[in-house]
Amino acid sequence: MTNRVLDLGGLDALIGVLREDGRVVVGPVLRDNAITLAELESAADLPGGWGVETGPGHYRVRRRADTAVFGHSAGPQSWKRFLHPPRRTLVTSDGNGFRAAPDPAPDYAFLGVRPCDLAAIAKLRQVIGGRKPFVVAAQCTEPGEVCFCASMGCGPAAGPGYDIALTERIDEQGQRFLATGGTDEGAAVLDRVPARRATPEDTALAEQDVQAAARTMGRAMPELDLRDLLAANRDSAHWEAVAERCLTCGNCTMVCPTCFCVSVEDHTDLDGTAERAQRWASCFEIDFSYLHGGAVRTSPAARYRQWMTHKLGTWHDQFGTSGCVGCGRCIAWCPAGIDITEEAAALTREHGGEQR
Repeated sequence: MTNRVLDLGGLDALIGVLREDGRVVVGPVLRDNAITLAELESAADLPGGWGVETGPGHYRVRRRADTAVFGHSAGPQSWKRFLHPPRRTLVTSDGNGFRAAPDPAPDYAFLGVRPCDLAAIAKLRQVIGGRKPFVVAAQCTEPGEVCFCASMGCGPAAGPGYDIALTERIDEQGQRFLATGGTDEGAAVLDRVPARRATPEDTALAEQDVQAAARTMGRAMPELDLRDLLAANRDSAHWEAVAERCLTCGNCTMVCPTCFCVSVEDHTDLDGTAERAQRWASCFEIDFSYLHGGAVRTSPAARYRQWMTHKLGTWHDQFGTSGCVGCGRCIAWCPAGIDITEEAAALTREHGGEQR
């Protein structure tokens, strides 16, 4: 497929074409002092000129020196909330029988999907299924301070699953986006957008920017078999050391783009109406492991071990891949600043593991 180059007007036209086709276009916006996700009407809604600074337990938006619209790393929200809503009614009753609640999910087009989140969408859909959204990926050229997607094989270049991939560049030639069609549907959409044919230099510069991002990523998972590491360290004293800092608040599971656990609850009213609904749940909730007689995992150490072991280890047994994409959200949004890459490294040192 032929690469194209769009200017900001072309990006605006891309959003217009997707909306004309009846899709709800969702992308990054600046709202409530964070880069969040919301419906887009035009390219003017994108957070042009805004970036972020992140660290363990730290997230701040900041002004950039340029007008980049994708010059930021992962924010507090992921695309999970659109594919797997935080709360969803399953069954309702008016007192005269039960009926399944309708599924009002619209035909989504996701614009500005980071490669880590592109991988997360694929992992999440493997678990929950559902209709595939139209995806416009934004290849990463500026990793955030807590990003480690390169070590998880989920970035900074976009992997499979996108319909269109964009690579933003701003230099003396201005602001532009190299656009690559990943599917026939994506290529057909690009054909309706004003753009010029990409030159070999356009493509080479974009590839260089993405490769440079991989080299400048500041965090990484240990290069060894994490499944074996976690299985061998089930009784490690290090879990208690983590528990001394962990608040068991569940922030890491709420911001994680692949955590999918839910709880199902029944609600009734005095007028005879009732509903059964599911909501996001967390393995950090003490009732999450409740069985007849009490909870199985009562200590913070056991709950943190469960989360990390499932994410990096037993997820492989269930789904054939890791549940972590290296987005770094769990690090930035942990109020105690616990860093999953540092905890994995600590277990590696304790176990005497050698990185491959």
